[in-house]
Amino acid sequence: MAGSGEESKKLQLYSYWRSSCAFRVRIALNLKGLDYEYKAVNLLKGEQRDPEYLKLNPLGYVPTLVDGHAVIADSFAILMYLEEKYPQRALLPQDCQKRAINYQAANIVSANIQPLQNLAVLKYIHEKVGPNETTPWVQSHITKGFEALEKLLKDYAGKYATGDEVYMADLFLAPQIHAAIKRFEVDMNQFPTLLRVFEAYQELPAFQDAMPEKQPDATC
Repeated sequence: MAGSGEESKKLQLYSYWRSSCAFRVRIALNLKGLDYEYKAVNLLKGEQRDPEYLKLNPLGYVPTLVDGHAVIADSFAILMYLEEKYPQRALLPQDCQKRAINYQAANIVSANIQPLQNLAVLKYIHEKVGPNETTPWVQSHITKGFEALEKLLKDYAGKYATGDEVYMADLFLAPQIHAAIKRFEVDMNQFPTLLRVFEAYQELPAFQDAMPEKQPDATC
């Protein structure tokens, strides 16, 4: 067992098992071979609004990464921090154009799909519009985003999203496609490139160990 000094230096990831944003970070930590302590934040119970957690993440979202004195919230910021501080197993390619495509794909997911399916938005639609409107809402926005991603990546994809190496785009795609299939019943046959790369992720331990159902706070 590690000593107290080592324990205090271990990375801490505040996560919720079903969060696609936390899922991205778990993949990155696994790819880089970084040991971390999993700190569960139950979003359904409102633990993200606990005053102590809000000191770490004022928005009250997950994930949050604690690395010694550094506290970083937001998955994109965390991934960039990890890439710069722990450069082993690069998450971004050297080629500038391919790097830009990774940023673009990541942003389509993080800015144009995922925020429209988060818990607060779905709760609002359920209460203000109707309980039967949440799934169609999410499906329409996932479909729009996936159509854009399919067009963007068709000339770049190899085994994975932007070639034959896993890069940042894959870290954003895997959780989003997983949610589309498992939670929102999106027919992925209309997105053959995305479906193909998602199937390739199933062979990678770093992705499989980060799966929601394998997290210590998973409820199903």
